[in-house]
Amino acid sequence: MTPITGRTRLFGILADPIHHVRAPQAINALFAQRGFDGVLVPMHVTAAALPAMVDALRRIENFDGCVVTMPHKSAIVSLLDHVTDDARQVGAVNIVRRDAAGRLHGHILDGEGFVAGLRASGFDPAGRSVYLAGAGGAGNAIAFALARAGIARLAIANRSLARASGLAQRIAAAWPTVVTGTAGADASGFDLVVNSTSLGMRADDALPLDVATLAPSQTVAEIIMQPERTALLAAAAARGCRVQPGAPMLDAQVALMVAFMTGATGT
Repeated sequence: MTPITGRTRLFGILADPIHHVRAPQAINALFAQRGFDGVLVPMHVTAAALPAMVDALRRIENFDGCVVTMPHKSAIVSLLDHVTDDARQVGAVNIVRRDAAGRLHGHILDGEGFVAGLRASGFDPAGRSVYLAGAGGAGNAIAFALARAGIARLAIANRSLARASGLAQRIAAAWPTVVTGTAGADASGFDLVVNSTSLGMRADDALPLDVATLAPSQTVAEIIMQPERTALLAAAAARGCRVQPGAPMLDAQVALMVAFMTGATGT
């Protein structure tokens, strides 16, 4: 990494907890590869502190943007000055750019990155059936991206049935060819099983679904970066499933994140 000086542009990642994030390693490596004088650092921000933190970021003149992850992706939308149409449709943001006037612009890349990661690993979601655990910011982004990628069926499981139902209705309205609905803990019969919740980041977390319903014909995917193999993935692999960790989703997003934060994209 190039030395940090008074000319270095600052970037961050907002999360709670923060120990699991991989964006600093990936993005700083890309900065170094491109000879860009910037550094991205982890910023542990609680939900209660998020509004004050966002306001403070507007005032840092050498701050250019940040990655946003759990649990702030939905909450940050109303705190920004502008969000893209994609982010507004999804109701979540995972990347923010600060312009020269201090205005904060938000966009969402989670869904695009997740689908790109699947395809890079040899799984094409077109025509497939999907079980999605979680209807939060990441879940919303992934649901819309999978619908755009041509899935045939989507069932959404969430602790709040109303939230799962709401997301299903929004997907059905935007993509009427996709059969949508809600689900419980039973993930049997689906081609792809996705955990978009934070369950699995801690060793004592409950499983996001009933792993006894998984079968070898299924692919089970995570969005969690650390640990690389969550309890869900370990259980799925033990049952003969093909598994995909969260890293490919971030890997597919890194260049897009840098382009947005540095203003290299027109989005």
